[in-house]
Amino acid sequence: MTLKPLALAALLAAPALQAQTLTLEVTNLTQGIYFTPLLITAHDSQYHLFQSGTDASPELAAMAEGGDISGLVTIANSISAISAENPAAGLLAPAASTSATLENVTEGMVLSLTAMILPSNDGFVGLDSWPIPSEPGTYTINLNAYDAGTEANDEVLVAGAGGAPGTPGMPAIPGTGGGSGATGVTDMEPNAKVHIHRGNLGDTNATGGISDVDSRIHRWLNPVARITVTVAE
Repeated sequence: MTLKPLALAALLAAPALQAQTLTLEVTNLTQGIYFTPLLITAHDSQYHLFQSGTDASPELAAMAEGGDISGLVTIANSISAISAENPAAGLLAPAASTSATLENVTEGMVLSLTAMILPSNDGFVGLDSWPIPSEPGTYTINLNAYDAGTEANDEVLVAGAGGAPGTPGMPAIPGTGGGSGATGVTDMEPNAKVHIHRGNLGDTNATGGISDVDSRIHRWLNPVARITVTVAE
C-alpha cells in the first residue's frame, strides 16, 4: 500500500504513545479482614477482569473462592497487560499496606485490581478498569468489597476444601476470632451476578451458632481498601 503525501505527513507528525511509570500503594482499611495475594494490572480499556452485574468467569471464581490468581494472571498476560502479582508476598493484614511499580504503561490503559477477602465465601476487593490519568500526579481511589455470586455466603469454615471452586465453605479464617461448628447463615445465593458484598453477619458463638465468623471482628463496611496511584513526571 502506498501512502498519499498528506497521509504520510500526518503519520510522521503523530506523537508516539508516551510510556508512564505508576507507583502504587494498597492499604487494607478493615479491622479484621485479610486480603489474599493481590493482582494489580494495567491493560487495554476494552477488557475487564470483572464487571458488576455480570456472571463471574471461572478465573474470577477461583480467585474469589480460594484466592487463586493464576487464572486471572493468564488472562492478563494474554492481553499484554502490565501486572504486579502478589506484591505483599502473601496475605495483606488489616491496617497493612503494600506497594508495587508498573512501568511502560501507555496512554489509554486502565487499572484493575483483585484479591479475595478472608474470611468470606466468595468475597473480593476489586477495582474495575479505572482510567489511568495521563497527567502526572497522585490519585487516591477507595475500593469496595464485591461478591462473585458463585457461592452461598454460609460463613462455615471448611479449611482447605472450602476454597475449591464450587465447594461450599470458607477456606480459612486468618488472625483471631475464628469459630467452628456453625450450621450456616444461608444455603443459597439469590444474586448470582457479581455485586457489592453485603458483608459478613457472624455471631459470637465460637463453637456453634450460625456462623464461624466473629461478628465483633470480621464484619466490614465499604470501602475495604484504598489504592494510591502516583503517575510519574
